[in-house]
Amino acid sequence: MRFWLVVLILISSLSLQHSVAEELSDDARQIIEEMEKLYRGDASRATLTMTVMTPRNDRRLRMSAESLGQDYALYRILAPKKEEGIATLKREKEMWNYFPKINKVIKVPPSMMMGSWMGSDVTNDDLLRETELVDAYDLSLETTEDQYRITLLPKEDTVTVWGRIDYIVDRHSMLPLEQVFFDERGRKIRRMEFSEVKEFEGKRLPSVLKVMPLNKEGHQTVVEYESLDFDAPDVTKDLFTRRNLTSRF
Repeated sequence: MRFWLVVLILISSLSLQHSVAEELSDDARQIIEEMEKLYRGDASRATLTMTVMTPRNDRRLRMSAESLGQDYALYRILAPKKEEGIATLKREKEMWNYFPKINKVIKVPPSMMMGSWMGSDVTNDDLLRETELVDAYDLSLETTEDQYRITLLPKEDTVTVWGRIDYIVDRHSMLPLEQVFFDERGRKIRRMEFSEVKEFEGKRLPSVLKVMPLNKEGHQTVVEYESLDFDAPDVTKDLFTRRNLTSRF
């Protein structure tokens, strides 16, 4: 009898642990989904600046960005003059860059997903993001007094860019604080920090994103949102075409 009692206690304990783990995973999934939707509405438009810093020089780009859900996006450089009109179009799982000086559209192949976008520390994969994080990664959640710390590990049957992502969220404001990206060997490769919370269309968000490659000393890219409209009525599917990619504005 004592043996079977021990067995029953062990089974109950394991079931409880499994239930708690599932609940934490569901909580982590909900948090990540909320974070991923922060900067995009059903049809959004933004104006932003990107400052690319290297040991040699700094470059500052001003650009517009339109998006329709997760599948469609159009980025266009507005300034400086020498790069004005350079644009990137994302349609579902495909991506093209347009260079007006040579009047040429170049499709971005899968092999270039980790390549730099416009010489910055932002990658093509950051813009394309073929799959949702919650679909590509298994999630685990650790809660502290002030933070949610979520670890994302690639699912077995999913091809992912990163070997692990640590996602840190402020519990009180429910806004992102930091993401740390690791390669498949567990080495820290990149950190992304969120700061300077401002109000956009009644919604409070970090207005500054800083991307720092940890394997390139003296390099970082700072993205600052100037404006962000989450319900732009003229942002429709018709906007995200190859023809519009090459149009003068």
